Amino acid sequence: MINNFINNKKELFDRWANSYDWTFPSFIYQAIHQRLLTKVELAPNANILDLGCGTGRLLDRLATQFPEIRGTGLDLSPQMLRIARQNNRHRPRLIYIEGNAENLPFAEGQFDAVFNTISFLHYPQPEQVLKEVARVLSPGGKFYLVDITFNNSSCQITPHSPTGIRFYSKKEREEMGNNTGLTCVGHYDLLGFVLLTVFQK
Repeated sequence: MINNFINNKKELFDRWANSYDWTFPSFIYQAIHQRLLTKVELAPNANILDLGCGTGRLLDRLATQFPEIRGTGLDLSPQMLRIARQNNRHRPRLIYIEGNAENLPFAEGQFDAVFNTISFLHYPQPEQVLKEVARVLSPGGKFYLVDITFNNSSCQITPHSPTGIRFYSKKEREEMGNNTGLTCVGHYDLLGFVLLTVFQK
């Protein structure tokens, strides 16, 4: 069932890829990214990972603001990645690869920071994703989780459909992080219901 769910998501985002950067959500992402960047702290030569990178807009902005960092974008959708590679202005500092957030193809402690923007809500096994994030983060590394939240309770929408999504409260984020070796160091409101939670390994 999980494989079917993931394949459905992949097809959904493959179909959306060509128009993604011209749709209304991309303007919202731009505003979210701008606010997120005010909270990001990176060493000059940091190695970072963007999970669910889509067409690569966040990595592009990070590479512009931090001109010596190296970054990897990972996404389930080959069509999203095709566009990210076409638009990559920061070769060879940025690379894009296909993969699943629940089984990351990276070594332990490989990254100084991991980012995940409006993507966590799609994961059928969120704690497994957090375990993988904790595994690939270096000691002291940070995980910037940006997603929609609703007050103090979780909210699940159409869980058995291809677009099934789930939102998590601050408390649930903290508990899932603690269970996987990540400590919450702060929550920040970015835009409307969009919340940034910063974890540290």
